[in-house]
Amino acid sequence: MALASAGPSIDLSGDAFLARRLLGGLLFWGLLAVAAAPAPARAAGEQSEGSGLPLPRFASLKSDHVNVRGGPNKDHDVAWVYTRPALPVEITAEFENWRKIRDRDGSEGWVYHTLLSGKRTAFVARPKAPPARISPANVQPDLVPLHASADDASPLRAMLEPGVLGTVRRCDGQWCRIAGAGFDGWIEQSRLWGVYPNEKIE
Repeated sequence: MALASAGPSIDLSGDAFLARRLLGGLLFWGLLAVAAAPAPARAAGEQSEGSGLPLPRFASLKSDHVNVRGGPNKDHDVAWVYTRPALPVEITAEFENWRKIRDRDGSEGWVYHTLLSGKRTAFVARPKAPPARISPANVQPDLVPLHASADDASPLRAMLEPGVLGTVRRCDGQWCRIAGAGFDGWIEQSRLWGVYPNEKIE
């Protein structure tokens, strides 16, 4: 009696059956190896999320009301609020549209990206070490000289107190031109918080 078949006949002879089993085993192990292979390594500095810009980097506050949260979404409580625009901050991490920032006091938190600006500003910083001595002619050693050009022999434009805020116009790696309320000139780059050592800004 002939039997109806729903598909082609299968050769179950010894050699054919062994070949099919061997082919099936190779396919199984090949798929397993592909699944276990590590993901391609990312290039140094490449980011999977956020803007793709290098980290860390400096920015400034765009608004006079910036909520700083404990994490990168609005479910986190507001830890504190900045009420002064243009303050320099350092962006240390990114998650989607949120940026983790650090201020000059070392406080860290998360802000929404639209509250930050690429405009560069900087604080006049205190010296890292106190002067060995104070001469009578220099009774305020914390004051920082602002010069007419990027040369400490150039005319003096002003003496700035630590904490003075200015807009960074340019930096050559050693000196920066900054401007603010009633001043415009060049200051040693090491005396600013808001720019990196040797950083050049055009």
